[in-house]
Amino acid sequence: MTQENNLKKQPDQKAAIVKPMLIGAAIGLIFISFFVFGVDQPNPDWPKFWMVRPLVVVPVAGAIGGLFYSFMDYQCSRGFNRTVAVLLSLIVFVIGLWMGTVLGLVGTMWH
Repeated sequence: MTQENNLKKQPDQKAAIVKPMLIGAAIGLIFISFFVFGVDQPNPDWPKFWMVRPLVVVPVAGAIGGLFYSFMDYQCSRGFNRTVAVLLSLIVFVIGLWMGTVLGLVGTMWH
């Protein structure tokens, strides 16, 4: 006779938060890379390292959007409507990515 382990394995909460944040940051980095690396002749009025700011700010905004998705996913496990949560997460992610793009490119490509 063997004993069965009836304990359910608890999901790792850190992994549940970090994975969507990394995906959001990667989406933000890919998105801003099209704008930043597409500039052949930057304006001489722009600072020397003008690319650093958008390449940092936009992925951070994407990671925050991923964090919001993770929060809404947690709310779904507590009874919140899944469809509403995904749509709300998508809207918040797109608006956050847009705001991060504006903040990253202000003073250079965004006038």
